[in-house]
This record gives sequence, structure tokens and C-alpha cells, in this order.
Amino acid sequence: MIIETERLKLREYTFDDFDSLYEILSDEETMRHYPKPFSEEKVRGWIQWNIDNYAEYGFGLWAVVLKETCEMIGDCGITIQNIDGELLPEIGYHIHKKYWRQGYGSEAAKLVRDWAFENTNYDCLYSYMKYTNIGSYSVAVANGMKKVKEYPDEKNIISYAYAITRKEWEALKKGETK
Repeated sequence: MIIETERLKLREYTFDDFDSLYEILSDEETMRHYPKPFSEEKVRGWIQWNIDNYAEYGFGLWAVVLKETCEMIGDCGITIQNIDGELLPEIGYHIHKKYWRQGYGSEAAKLVRDWAFENTNYDCLYSYMKYTNIGSYSVAVANGMKKVKEYPDEKNIISYAYAITRKEWEALKKGETK
């Protein structure tokens, strides 16, 4: 499956993406809001987890590729995550630090949000992150989400959860077409 914006193509991972993904997920600055950067084994497991998600759910995190150069610059997609004890559909994203602040995370997240509401029955989509991750919650806000929860989290100390309902998305889309 491939979905696209003017600048980006999102497609399913393959193990050929390992080198590009390892460069992103093993970087200390990129992963500073995680317990630690990913090892080679953890990155291989990440790719396999997403391949398994494609088979089980029909979605997962997808490789984010620049159309202009065909470079894989990150990932964005939907996974089922434990958010304060509930298994919920979450839009997640990681963008290579050399592409931060260029709108790629927001562009990819909006594409995934639209795909999810058009292709699933979910009435609400979430994004959650460590309370210190300003970039991540900025993308969530740009994606039309509102902060709905702040909770203690063993992994993140405190996590923030942002969400957008199908009704809010429909109103947002109507506003975009006017």
C-alpha cells in the first residue's frame, strides 16, 4: 500500500529500510524522549513488528519517503498502543533530525489521520508522547488533536495523550474545503 502527499510517499517497511531506519532510531538526539536509542536488534524488531501489524490490522507505521529524492526520512502510521491502560489507535511518527522543522511530520500525520478515518471504523485517533517532547505534541496539535489526558507512565514518567474524534475531523475537513 502507498499513500501520498505532494512531497511525501508513505509505504510499507521492508528489511531493505534497515540502514535508513537505524540511522534515525539509533540517534541519541532523535531518541532523547525514549528510554534509550535503539540497537540494531531493536530496529530489526521494529521493522518486523510493523510487518506483523500490516498482516494483522492492515496498517502499522509506514516508511516516509521524500518523493523528490526517494530518501526514506522517517516513519508515520497507526499502531495499537497502550495509552493509560487502554489499547487505542495511535498515530505515531519519527522524522530524521536533519528534516525537522520542515513540516514533514505534520504532513505525514495528517495524511495518516485522513487515511485512518477514511479506511477504518475508529471514532477517535490518538497520539501520545513523553511530556518533554514538544516536537511530538506540536505535530499532534497541527493534526487537529487536543490534549485529552496527562498521566503517570513508567516509561515516560508523565505522558500526554492528544486525540481527534471522527466528528472533529469531519468538521475540520469541511473547513479545509471552504
